[in-house]
Amino acid sequence: MVGHSKWANVRRRESAQARRRSREPGDLSQTGRQLVRFEGYGPGDEAVMVDCLTDDRGRLGAEVRQTFVEHGGRLGADGSVSYLFNVVGLMTYPPGTDEERLMQVALEAGAEDVVPHDDLSVEVLADPHEFSTVCAVLTHHGFAPTTAEVTQRATISMELSGEAAERMVHLLEALEELDEVRDVYSNVEISHEVLARL
Repeated sequence: MVGHSKWANVRRRESAQARRRSREPGDLSQTGRQLVRFEGYGPGDEAVMVDCLTDDRGRLGAEVRQTFVEHGGRLGADGSVSYLFNVVGLMTYPPGTDEERLMQVALEAGAEDVVPHDDLSVEVLADPHEFSTVCAVLTHHGFAPTTAEVTQRATISMELSGEAAERMVHLLEALEELDEVRDVYSNVEISHEVLARL
């Protein structure tokens, strides 16, 4: 089986990360902007959540809806897919990390799970309230994560490959390109082969 990667954990292009950092909220009461979440479905009914920061929910809603439609998806009602996601503290480690030792240190530090992947990368999951502590302990023991953040993680995933995966990647990238979008989450696992090709 081809290795798969969860979309929420795919390393984004540097420009996308820079845009995301520039969209971080300051004092929302001063800016007139609000945090807004849109929920919808990809071309094959895959779950998609889009977190945004905007001063005009109606205008942004129209842009998000249009992006979904252009790529074969559709918007859903509030709560239509968010129940499929949990807030987690996520730390990622590259291939070659000593998985056994990492697991020992992580579980002793209070992590909830250690997840190895086919490409030999490893994820450590922690309760959001314990995230800072777990991350600090791991770093202290020589396991500084490649990425560390509190994020949304799907409880159930859908594996996609071939044309279906390509269509979904185009939708997710188009949503990420919208100016007021901060984060895009999905329950899809895209084959590394497709990601490399795109």
